[in-house]
Amino acid sequence: MVLTPALYLPTSTSNGTEIVVFLAILAFILTFSEYNSAFPSFIEFRDAPPVNRLRFVGLTSMVAFLTLICKNVYAPTELTSVFYSVGLMVANVADFPYSPVRLVVLMLPANASGPLIELVRISAGIAYVAALVTIASFAYAIKLRGWPTGNGAFNVWTNLPLFDPTKGGDVVTRLQRDGRLNITIGVLLPFIIPALIKLMSEFGSPIAMSNPQTLIWTLSAWAFLPASMIMRGMATIRVANLIVEKRRAYSTAETTQTA
Repeated sequence: MVLTPALYLPTSTSNGTEIVVFLAILAFILTFSEYNSAFPSFIEFRDAPPVNRLRFVGLTSMVAFLTLICKNVYAPTELTSVFYSVGLMVANVADFPYSPVRLVVLMLPANASGPLIELVRISAGIAYVAALVTIASFAYAIKLRGWPTGNGAFNVWTNLPLFDPTKGGDVVTRLQRDGRLNITIGVLLPFIIPALIKLMSEFGSPIAMSNPQTLIWTLSAWAFLPASMIMRGMATIRVANLIVEKRRAYSTAETTQTA
């Protein structure tokens, strides 16, 4: 996934390939050590599939689709032309006034060329729709597949290593608050990030969207980070609801025994 843009698209620097290979090896080491360790560090929901699987598939889809769309500009083939055409249809639907895709287009500098604007519009539309599909897939897993009860007992310590249940306050209240906060931030980020980039470009050099690899990773991060936060919020609220159900079941059992 990390190597895909560098393998299929031109690099902007002489040592760009070496940097990408180093990042890919680092990502492999971190993921392998985390999933083969008995003690969790920072990766959440590692024992509660399909959360991280959906995240990986969603991000990989964004990177792969955007790579093929950008490759159509440099070395078009039948496959890249198909993806470019599909991306154009998606962009025509997702690009409407005040939409996140329109805000991404507006963050480009005033002297941006027409082909670059069109490429950014198509890439943003594909990335945003892929993020929505990823969120919808997780919502399906929760509503219809009953996540996470289908995977056995849910261990809060291994699946939420950054959450401290002994910190203070009711666990359910804290989980619900964290979940709502993550969903709210995730919904707002696609609108806030383009505005921040536009504001930062006024005081410094703008992001070089003309570089295909920069475009791919920027738009993938713009779409994936909010989707990941929304999924985390949905998951924590679901865990809070399960705790409430367990408490209610224990309370009913104790009442029955007392009677």
